[in-house]
Amino acid sequence: MSDEINNIDENNEQSPSQDQQSNTIPLSGLYENWFLDYASYVILDRAVPHINDGFKPVQRRILHSLKEMDDGRYNKAANVIGNTMQFHPHGDASIGDAMVQLGQKNLLIDCQGNWGDPITGDSAAAARYIEGRLSKFALEVVFNPDTTEWQLSYDGRKKEPITLPVKFPLLLTQGAEGIAVGLATKIMPHNFIELIDGSIQVLQGERPSIYPDFPTGGMADVTGYNEGQRGGKIRVRAKIEERDKKTLAITEIPFGTTTGSLIDSIVTANEKGKIKIKKIEDNTAEFVEILVHLAPGISPDVTIDALYAFTGCETSISPNTCVIKNNKPHFMSVNDILIENTKQTKSLLKQELEIRLNELMEKIFFSNLLKIFIQEGMYKHPDYENSGDFETVVEVLNRLFEPFFEQFYRPILPEDYKRLIDKPMSSITRFDVKKADELMKALEDEIKEVKKNLRNLTEFTIKWFEYLRGKYSKGRERKTELRVFDKVEATQVALANAKLYVNREEGFIGTNMRKDELVGDCSDIDDIIVFRADGKYSIVKIQDKVFVGKDIIHVAVFKKGDERTIYNAIYKDGATGTSYIKRFAVTGVTRDKDYDIGKGSKGTKILYFTANSNGEAEIVNVQLKPHTKLRKLNFDMDFAEVAIKGRGSQGNIVSKYPVKKIIFKSAGISTLAGRKIWYDDILKRLNADDRGKFLGEFDGDDKILMALGDGSYELSTFDLNNHFDEKMIRLEKFIPEQVYTAIHQDSKGTYFVKRFNFDDNPVGKRVKFIGEDSKLILLTNNDQPVVHLDLLKGKSQTEENLDQDLTEIVDVKGMKAQGNRLSFHTVKKIKLLTEEKDLAEVMEVGGSLEGNGAGLEGASGGMEEVDSQPENPKMGNVEVVKKEEDVQKKDAVQKELDVEKKEDVQKKLDVEKNEEVVPKADEISFEITNPDDIQIDDNGQLGLFGGTDKD
Repeated sequence: MSDEINNIDENNEQSPSQDQQSNTIPLSGLYENWFLDYASYVILDRAVPHINDGFKPVQRRILHSLKEMDDGRYNKAANVIGNTMQFHPHGDASIGDAMVQLGQKNLLIDCQGNWGDPITGDSAAAARYIEGRLSKFALEVVFNPDTTEWQLSYDGRKKEPITLPVKFPLLLTQGAEGIAVGLATKIMPHNFIELIDGSIQVLQGERPSIYPDFPTGGMADVTGYNEGQRGGKIRVRAKIEERDKKTLAITEIPFGTTTGSLIDSIVTANEKGKIKIKKIEDNTAEFVEILVHLAPGISPDVTIDALYAFTGCETSISPNTCVIKNNKPHFMSVNDILIENTKQTKSLLKQELEIRLNELMEKIFFSNLLKIFIQEGMYKHPDYENSGDFETVVEVLNRLFEPFFEQFYRPILPEDYKRLIDKPMSSITRFDVKKADELMKALEDEIKEVKKNLRNLTEFTIKWFEYLRGKYSKGRERKTELRVFDKVEATQVALANAKLYVNREEGFIGTNMRKDELVGDCSDIDDIIVFRADGKYSIVKIQDKVFVGKDIIHVAVFKKGDERTIYNAIYKDGATGTSYIKRFAVTGVTRDKDYDIGKGSKGTKILYFTANSNGEAEIVNVQLKPHTKLRKLNFDMDFAEVAIKGRGSQGNIVSKYPVKKIIFKSAGISTLAGRKIWYDDILKRLNADDRGKFLGEFDGDDKILMALGDGSYELSTFDLNNHFDEKMIRLEKFIPEQVYTAIHQDSKGTYFVKRFNFDDNPVGKRVKFIGEDSKLILLTNNDQPVVHLDLLKGKSQTEENLDQDLTEIVDVKGMKAQGNRLSFHTVKKIKLLTEEKDLAEVMEVGGSLEGNGAGLEGASGGMEEVDSQPENPKMGNVEVVKKEEDVQKKDAVQKELDVEKKEDVQKKLDVEKNEEVVPKADEISFEITNPDDIQIDDNGQLGLFGGTDKD
């Protein structure tokens, strides 16, 4: 381009001079400069908030405009927008939107009218219909013209603040979001009270640790928050309640969503078959309430997880904390921002104290000046009265005040004399010396207080934050519950919305093969495991139609990590012709890759195969082909005698001779132990991964008991997808014969004690085990529960203490019985002396519920652990506490059990040393090194007298 310009210049013979050419900027340079100017402008003056006050320029100008217009009354939003246009050069639309967003945060603007609702997504009314004024908090915290730095507005007609002197971490309270050129910012809102506590921590020399709190409530997992910096992540969930087995209620929604968008996502998931609901109702008014009605036969627990997996009920937020600091963008952690804001607040308070000190000193200065002027009669002095001009007055007053100069903290200026002589004569003649002395005494006391605060500036700043917390924290408690979420596997909660078909001979499977054999239901995100007759198996993603290999013998939905589905197989090795038997599980393999049941030899063939969901082991009859060396042509094989090994094991030898056929003879039972289940109190979920409280081994129809603080209970299965009520006071394995003891208070205030067994009710049915109007005080599973009672006896209300064995008051009766009265005297306090019995530990160690109920750490018993009253264990006029010696008692009991376990193990080892353990032949496989080692006995059975142990 520059060459073309030079050519034009040569043709026109108007080429510039050498100096002019040196100042020429090519177009590429112009674009670079313009882009940098524009990017800097957007970053600094539009999109990114300043660290000092937490405002973007438009927000700062709105608040400055509101302060200018403030007369205590509401102002039309349209008028505020018009006034703000004096400072903001980008039109009324941007100002109006920013003002509505500020008003919806419910902190700085006192709103009147329809300002919209960020929860439902409803927009605000037009600016001419809504009104607003500065809140009391904003007036007290945000403004102070004496400590504000000013600059000219964009047209030079007005002055506007560079930043507002905010004495609070406002940026972290409100949060911010903006997209600039080349960078963006996304700062999470934090809790008002926690920020004050964090600021006090900073002033005390500690590093704060703060986490987001969203105005929409919900639950948040902040384990990956990374202090709000780039690369961090927050998982936010709606709060979902199970109203009954057919209805779920969403009462709080994730931050960044609205009730409308959330409902749309649920409807979309239902249409795609991810979940199955009958209808959805939006009853949101003052509080969120979205009712999800489930279709018949749909599990509410699985649906809750599916809502988190497939809808907007769970969202992920990536924070990116970027602020303007020293006129440049900085990426900082929220904890560092809080430290900076706290230091800024301390500095502003210091400035205000210094300004106030100067004001007080000036007041005393002039009061003292006026007092001397009047008391010494200077206003009546002839020289003063005869002074013709101001300069003469100054000379006369300087001479008259000279003996008093030492009483003033600074020299007396002509301006001070000007103020003095401007005083009207009436105020001079009515001057009250006593009143003036009292005023100066009050000013001196205030000066002492201000100087004390300046000397102890940190303590003064702490008092400031405590003052704000006491005055403005009501109603600003944390709304978002901080939790650690378990990862919801979509494949585990996906609704079976498709049908799986198979063509065994041709080797095709899929959901769009309706003319072929139906396998069963599946979801459109499932993996499918396929076994073929040649001994190969693989896992593929479900599709409309996919080729997986001919001669399919088994196809099913694959569950990753499933250790209880056991495959029983007998196969013939293609290389040697030997038949092997094996049992194995497939917990995880690479998708679309072939694996072998045997050695992978060509010609391998599956002779018998079953898939058993709970490790069942059947008995089969094996028939061999006739052979001259064989005397016994058929025999039984029991899979229960075959150990479950890895999927890569060879297996045990069945026969070296050809097998004619294998016939199923009889079904067997599971050879797997009961499933060990734990309850993770952090995730509020069951697991089989040794996390949390051990509940015991579960098998078949075993159930879990959940008791709640309102005196009701519910039984549930041990399905890992189950959700549990957060108000429960105990969760343990349900044992029908276990005796429980409860103390409850009826509507008249009388205390009763009852001993009973929980009824074996249907799963999911919630039943009261005390009266409808009664209040549960205590629930324990100890066999000999003892409580300490503080009683008031007789009319004189004499205090008496008593240790009461509750088994002496009442026998074991039905669950619906009221029980017997605890005491005929006034009960002041109840203290549980005996510990809880860990049913999982008792059943594992002793195998019986009989015993003295030695307590181990586990199920909660007293009402001190009820969620509805977590900090105060008092219910009515009864306080439930635990004995301090319980901890020592627990340790002693645990040591005894540990010793018993060690002794039992040692005895078992001693016995095994003295016994010759002979392994079963069908549990061992060998590698043949010499064929001559193989022998056949008279019964036609194989024998091995050489070889090496393969496994």
